[in-house]
Amino acid sequence: MKKYKILMTYKNTEGLEKLLNHPEIQVDIKPKPSQEELVNLIKGYDGLLIRSEVRVTKEIFDSADILKVVCRAGTGVDNVDLHAATKKGVVVMNVPGGNTISACEHTIGLILSMMRNIPQAHNSLKSGKWEREKFVGKELQGKTLGLIGLGRIGSEVAKRMKMFDMKIIAYDPYVSEEYANQLGVELKSFEEVIKEADIISLHIPKTEETKNLINKDVMMKMKDGVCIVNCARGGIVNENDLYEMIKSGKVAAAALDVFEKEPITSSPLFELDNVIVTPHLGASTEEAQVKIAREVADMMIDFFVNGIIRNAVNIPSMDKKTYEKLLPYITLLEKIGVLQSKFFESAVKEIYIQYVGPIFQQLNTYILTSAYIRKFLFNFVDIELNYVNAQVVAKERGIVIKEIKVPEGKEYKEYVNVVVKSAKKENSISAVVVDGNNYRIVEINGMDCDVEPEGKIIILSNIDKPGIIGKVGTILGDNNINIAKMFVARESVGGEAVTFINVDNELSSEIIEKIKQVSGVKEVKFVNL
Repeated sequence: MKKYKILMTYKNTEGLEKLLNHPEIQVDIKPKPSQEELVNLIKGYDGLLIRSEVRVTKEIFDSADILKVVCRAGTGVDNVDLHAATKKGVVVMNVPGGNTISACEHTIGLILSMMRNIPQAHNSLKSGKWEREKFVGKELQGKTLGLIGLGRIGSEVAKRMKMFDMKIIAYDPYVSEEYANQLGVELKSFEEVIKEADIISLHIPKTEETKNLINKDVMMKMKDGVCIVNCARGGIVNENDLYEMIKSGKVAAAALDVFEKEPITSSPLFELDNVIVTPHLGASTEEAQVKIAREVADMMIDFFVNGIIRNAVNIPSMDKKTYEKLLPYITLLEKIGVLQSKFFESAVKEIYIQYVGPIFQQLNTYILTSAYIRKFLFNFVDIELNYVNAQVVAKERGIVIKEIKVPEGKEYKEYVNVVVKSAKKENSISAVVVDGNNYRIVEINGMDCDVEPEGKIIILSNIDKPGIIGKVGTILGDNNINIAKMFVARESVGGEAVTFINVDNELSSEIIEKIKQVSGVKEVKFVNL
């Protein structure tokens, strides 16, 4: 009998008994291999089982000869090159939610330790000093806790910190007022949270948009004496800026479990008495590890023995034939999801997706809707979204999801229409697949258009009047930004319009601000598809 070979890169096997004892699977344990070692080791293995300390790079995927799946025993997959995995045809799976309580409790432990100087007092007393006056702390009662992100971990933190008689405020544009109210949390804008909170705790993923989110400019807007906690992802807080702000006295203290580069044993932050640190222990509890291990065992057995893909982050969970049929529409809906997410800064209440045409009638469109939501919510949830959990997370946040199938279209045989509604606005996009792998947006907010959702695009909401495009073009030209193509969708002459400008370069926030100042421009968005 052929045995599937799995390479496991960590020691702890508790919870993996079902996998280790399966007659069709062989597990080899090689703890914490270096990159060079893993490049050589990976040959001959069908599966790879990792935690956060091992990075799976393009070189490792290139070296793999029969690798079929990488399973991350935890939530984050930022240590896996997803593009290389997908290109190689390797499924990447994770275990979302397994560390929720552990990460929540570690966050609270850091907050308490930071506010009462517990690590510093401990070290002082053990070194033979009795310094009560030096370590006077602060109470939590009556203080305002600001949560950036109110997903699973943020919500659990909120529930527990209410017991300390704190006021809890949060920024999360994808959580409904109703959900926040149930938790006793007041939703506010990002600017309001950073200005009003005594303690700020981060519970968001690391993405291009959240990288260096907490920087010097943001910290300068915070209260004098603010305290900052990061138990989410390294790189969300700019560590150099944090050091400067603590040295200046603007930030009173910080508690960090994660860092931009890990492992790390030396940092200017470590020299500061009012900074407490732990080596990425958020998920490091016996209970979390066992929960995750049991889930990993079931997932790997399902994959190899039963042909079932669960918790995939780079391909849908389905059989190959169906996947190939739906792939163009999965790609299309992911593009629309990224694009429409740019239009909403307040809580979304409803996502309505209409599937028009015969291709959709006999297929389960759940995976298509999940593909859209995964990208729509991607930049502001505190867990890794995949095709399995995207709709669950959306519904937890109070978003109503509706699907409808229409047998036949009028102007187009097959297309999708997505309408997103919040309390303040509504956005509608219709799009088609052309010749199997080309994509077109054919309608936005009831206005006809023909736009390829590809590359770097500036999207203007503007009044249709002479001079606007010329002024925007001048700003771009003055900043050496080349225009590739452009399309204007308009309601009527002189009415509302949406302008799509494809450019060759990234846009800085300064250029976007200049475009916003052009008379007749109502809104400016930039997206890289």
